[in-house]
Amino acid sequence: MGADAKTAMKVDMTEAAARRIAEIVSGEAGKTALRVSVEGGGCSGFSYKFDLVDTRNDDDVAIEKDGATVLIDDLSLVYMGGSVIDFVDDLMGQSFQIRNPNAVASCGCGTSFSI
Repeated sequence: MGADAKTAMKVDMTEAAARRIAEIVSGEAGKTALRVSVEGGGCSGFSYKFDLVDTRNDDDVAIEKDGATVLIDDLSLVYMGGSVIDFVDDLMGQSFQIRNPNAVASCGCGTSFSI
């Protein structure tokens, strides 16, 4: 895999997301990471799923920053390559948001997209 392909498969997280993930995981006994996965469905074709987990699978890619760990399986990574995971706290509320350059459309809920 060339350097460009590796960069395209990379997922990053902002400092705000890392802080919030570390905070959530530290408050959940036995949990060690946030798993982000892509599933079929949702109003735009695919949707993101967020789960607190205590184990790492063989096909997981781990993204670590400031004491926070995000796990993404190989299949989901294909759809999420180049994305940035962010945590937003504004007048509309608090939420994790994924800025995905592969998505050509998304819906108002922020968790569904199409490519």
